[in-house]
Amino acid sequence: MGWVLEARGLQKSFGAVQAVSGVDLSVAAGARVGLLGPNGAGKTTTLLMLLGAIAPDAGSVELVGHRLPAGRSAAMGQVGFVAGYLPLPEKLRVREALSVFAGLYGFSRRAGDAAVAAGLERFGVEHLADRMCMELSSGQRTLVGIVKAVLPRPRLLVLDEPTASLDPDVAHRVRAGLLAVAADDGTALLVTSHNMVEVERLCERVVFLAGGKVVADGTPVEVAERFGHGDLEGVFLHLAGTVVVEDGTEPEGVL
Repeated sequence: MGWVLEARGLQKSFGAVQAVSGVDLSVAAGARVGLLGPNGAGKTTTLLMLLGAIAPDAGSVELVGHRLPAGRSAAMGQVGFVAGYLPLPEKLRVREALSVFAGLYGFSRRAGDAAVAAGLERFGVEHLADRMCMELSSGQRTLVGIVKAVLPRPRLLVLDEPTASLDPDVAHRVRAGLLAVAADDGTALLVTSHNMVEVERLCERVVFLAGGKVVADGTPVEVAERFGHGDLEGVFLHLAGTVVVEDGTEPEGVL
């Protein structure tokens, strides 16, 4: 099995607070994985280490075949990142902005135009092509950001709340597009979200963090059954209320 992400024994402390304590995580090519947990679980800190934005105190990360931190520049050329808060060039039209990014990704003008057109069509946003980026709603910005991120067909696509601010019909279209990206292009998806229903629809595997540790790893059904709940929302509420980790302790002040 080809791995696009392998992390072993990640640890990170901020002063006296241990935010992450021994996290292991592997993501296979084409897999759709949710990285979940309530506020204070260590999720954001873990994600930043996985992307090489901060260095772990201990442990290792190999991202698309490159060991971090030395290989971060090479690795990030094969990783896409999507979040609604990421900026777009305000004074360009959507098609123009995407063409600029295609050029930065190394596309020729003709190939870039074709990739932009295909991306807009895949996510059903051709009608936004001539809209000024400054005129986009937050949901539309997210959609254009997804198109931008998948232009180079990354091996790993990291999505932070990918359907936040989207109407249900648009969120459905985004999920369909992301599922196609994983199936057709072999791109792995690593999703963080507080919307457990969306996670159940998009992810085939979920990894729950609590107290800086992995407390569950499996299919949504397996994880829900392990905690005695009917769905992931029940698991999330359980962890948010108890923050109990595998050894039964209740950690203090995790990030």
